[in-house]
Amino acid sequence: MAEKTVRERTEELEYEVLAPEAAKSREARRKDEMDECPFRTKFQRDRDRILHSKSFRRLKHKTQVYIVAGDHYRTRMTHSLEVSQISRTIARALRLNEDLTEAIALGHDVGHTPFGHTGEAAMAELTGHFVHNEQSLRVVEFLEKGGKGLNLTMEVKDGIVNHRGKRLPRTLEGRIVRTADRIAYLSHDYDDSLRAGLLKPGDLPDVVYERFGEDTSHMITSMVADMIEASMGKGDILQSPEGKETMDIFRSFMFEHVYHSAALAHERRQAMFVLRQLYEYFVANFDKLPQEFVAREACWGRQQIVTDYVAGLTDSYAVQLFDEIFMPPVGLMVH
Repeated sequence: MAEKTVRERTEELEYEVLAPEAAKSREARRKDEMDECPFRTKFQRDRDRILHSKSFRRLKHKTQVYIVAGDHYRTRMTHSLEVSQISRTIARALRLNEDLTEAIALGHDVGHTPFGHTGEAAMAELTGHFVHNEQSLRVVEFLEKGGKGLNLTMEVKDGIVNHRGKRLPRTLEGRIVRTADRIAYLSHDYDDSLRAGLLKPGDLPDVVYERFGEDTSHMITSMVADMIEASMGKGDILQSPEGKETMDIFRSFMFEHVYHSAALAHERRQAMFVLRQLYEYFVANFDKLPQEFVAREACWGRQQIVTDYVAGLTDSYAVQLFDEIFMPPVGLMVH
C-alpha cells in the first residue's frame, strides 16, 4: 500500500479537527479537474494561485480611501492582508477551514478599480453596471493567466463573488470573510482618517468607543470577539444584536464623514475624470489597447474588454496613461 501524501494526511486531519459544518478541502470541486498536489490541499493551492497572480500584485498600487496619500496609508493589498488575518483568527476559533477563508480574503478585491470606490462608481456610470465583487470573479475565472483564469475551486469563487451584495456565501468560511472585510475597512479607514487629519480622536459616536474601544486594535479585537462568541455552536456566522447595531452606526458615520465627505470631493472628481477620459479614449481607439486585450474582442465585445482593461489599472498607471494620452509633451512644445 502506497504511503499517503502530505496532502492526503492534511485532508484526513480536517475531518478529525474541524467542525462538522466546516468546508473540507477533499470535497472541493473545480470547473476543470486537475492532478492533485502531493503537499497542498485544493484550498491551499487556490490561495497560492491568487497570491502569485498579477491582479493581486497590482493591489499594492490601488487606493483604499486616500489617493496617493503617502507610504503609511492602507492600500487595497494591505486591506486584503488584514481581512485575511482577521478571517483566519475567527475561522480558527470556530474550527472552520482557515485555508479557505485565507484564499477568499486574498482574492476578494482583485477586481477592484483604481481610486477605490470612486473608481467603481465611475465604471458603473460609464458601463451601466459594475460592481467589484463580480469583477473579482471575472478576473480569477477568465482574465488571469492570459485569459485562461486560475481554475479556482467553486467554494473560493463563491466566497469572492458573494463577499458583498444580497446573496450570502454558501460556506461559513465565506460568511466570515464577508463580515471580516467590514471589520477591517472600518477600523483601518478610521485609523487612516486620523492620520490624514480628516477625523480626530473622539469624533466617532460615543457608543462606538464604549462598545468597541478607543483605538483600532481594541476595535478589531472587540468586533472579532463578538463574532466568535455569537457564532460559537450556532452553525452560522453571527453577530450579537449590540455588535451589529454598533457596527452599523460606525459604518454610517464613516460613509457620511469620510467616504462621501466634502473634504475628499475634489479627489473624487479628479479620479472620475481620469477614468472617464481613459474609458472613452479606448472605446474610440480600441487598437491602442495591449494586443492581448484586442484579441479578446470577438469573445467578449469591445465595451467589456475596455472595462476589463481600465478597471485593472493601478492608480499610478492610470494617471501615467492619462498624462501620456492627453497632456502635451511640454519639453517638446513648439512656439
